[in-house]
Amino acid sequence: MKELLALLRQKRENLKFGGGIDKIKKLKEKGKMSAWERIEYLLDPEREYLEIGMFAGEGMYEEHGGCTNGGCAAVLGYINSKLCVVVSNDATVKAGAWFPISAKKNLRAQEIAMENNLPIIYLVDSAGVFLPMQDE
Repeated sequence: MKELLALLRQKRENLKFGGGIDKIKKLKEKGKMSAWERIEYLLDPEREYLEIGMFAGEGMYEEHGGCTNGGCAAVLGYINSKLCVVVSNDATVKAGAWFPISAKKNLRAQEIAMENNLPIIYLVDSAGVFLPMQDE
């Protein structure tokens, strides 16, 4: 059990690297922040937040290079002491393009916001839909 928990913690930490360190470096060269940097910049410092659907996309779409974290980060966190849902596209995962799991993760974030009467904020850096799978 301890080994499984350690593995899950390591996988969770790796999710913040999205499509990889090299792609994060390319973002930086363009003067952009990563999906997680945008979220952390926006959220109240030192307040807890809860990630939504962190393992969405795990092991999926390997034939297309994978879809780490469903192509976006989504959290329930505080902005100016107001609880909000924040969704940030990850441009390091196929330029932020949406896979079918990305749409499902975004819909879940919207449902949580609507069911709890919370504002939802989108931090968009996306190529749109992943064209090879647009029919799905």
